[in-house]
Amino acid sequence: MLWYFGRRLLLFVPTLLIISLVAFGLSRLAPGDPIQCGTQDLLEHGLGANSYESARTRYREEARRKGLDKPPFYLAIRPAAYPDTLYRILERYQRQTLRKLIDQYGNWPQIQAYAQRLEDWERQLYQLPRERSRDAQIRLERDLRLLKLSYRQERVESYFVKMQALIEADSLLREDLGPAWQALREAYTQILDEATPERLLQPALHWYGTDNQYHFWLFNFLRGDFGYSCRNGQAVADRLGGALWWTLIMSLPAILLSYLIAVPIGIRAATRRDSWFDRISTLILFLLYSLPSFWVATLLIVFVTTAEYGAWLDLFPTSGVGELPDEAPFWARLGERAHHLILPVFCMTYASLSFISRQMRTGVLYVLGQDFIRTAHAKGLPPRRVVWRHVFRNALFPLITLVALILPGVISGSVIVELIFNIPGMGRETISAIQARDWPVVYTILMLSAILTLLGNLLADLLYTLADPRVSYD
Repeated sequence: MLWYFGRRLLLFVPTLLIISLVAFGLSRLAPGDPIQCGTQDLLEHGLGANSYESARTRYREEARRKGLDKPPFYLAIRPAAYPDTLYRILERYQRQTLRKLIDQYGNWPQIQAYAQRLEDWERQLYQLPRERSRDAQIRLERDLRLLKLSYRQERVESYFVKMQALIEADSLLREDLGPAWQALREAYTQILDEATPERLLQPALHWYGTDNQYHFWLFNFLRGDFGYSCRNGQAVADRLGGALWWTLIMSLPAILLSYLIAVPIGIRAATRRDSWFDRISTLILFLLYSLPSFWVATLLIVFVTTAEYGAWLDLFPTSGVGELPDEAPFWARLGERAHHLILPVFCMTYASLSFISRQMRTGVLYVLGQDFIRTAHAKGLPPRRVVWRHVFRNALFPLITLVALILPGVISGSVIVELIFNIPGMGRETISAIQARDWPVVYTILMLSAILTLLGNLLADLLYTLADPRVSYD
């Protein structure tokens, strides 16, 4: 068995690597600029001669802090037209535009020269005194932002025409920006005249080594550094720590209550098959299973948290977790929070009773038909002892299988219940992160759920051997 579990642990490594590659790839494909995630617009240049360089410096420093100034992976296989240093173009949208230009023309040296001329002209534009030609400069800045995102010839030419007209109409702009503007136009014309699309058909391998974004991201994750939230710059570990605490406070009691109630019901229903208890319990449990948790939660809030339908129905708080000052006695804080969590725990418990009890009933019915159970009865063992010493242990396999689902479910929380009762748990945190495009939080939850799923499968295999010594992995 040790050899089996050793092999399973070894299989965890490639499995987690594949999952981490998927999570990392999705995080890099997610919309938005990851460098400006959680910060103000670092490329908002403002006014003044030094504002442009200051904005660029802040942008590069943020990229370096997040490890985004490195190549994405250990290696890259792409057409020979692509350079091996394209990752050094830090602005995501500018890099995407350059990729589009390479895909069309294939001549990176000319495209690089055009990008450099564009940056030089942008620097000169932002360093001009704004009071000289304010309206024209604002319009040029707007068209420039659109030009930097354009790669199709007709759109690029249209912005050139519009910006040329603005420059020609103002003698000061023509004097200050004219030479650089002409150099920019010539650089783009050179791209068109010297295109080499055939280089797009030649593959090339680029090796970057371990100094790359994925290596940086993975080893930080293994150290517990999950990055920073895009919403407030808070460390993801700190942000999820509080949410995980409230989810565990609700999930663990709900799981414990579900099993303590459902397992005895399932056993009794199986040992008294087709009795009134079996039929009534089946009916009640399936009725509970058919009630949506959001509907039950809403009804509970309406009827048992307010005095609208009678003062005697105002039994529980409406929402929240019952915050009290830290100076309050421990038992007072515990009682207040337990009072707030009774309804959420009930909503998380009742829906699983039917499923668990049906699994237990099916397992017990199967074991009751086995020869060794009939032998135990023939030996004169008390029925209660037969059920709990022989039947119960051998009927645990369906419940053990659920362990692989329980572990990730413990940290994922109940989205609907947490939203309705305003519980700051993992479920609500996940939805909020997705809505806010807070990708560091989303993909950290993805990775943690994947790890717990693997651990749940391993724990289930171990519990199989404890429940039935006949199970052997040798």
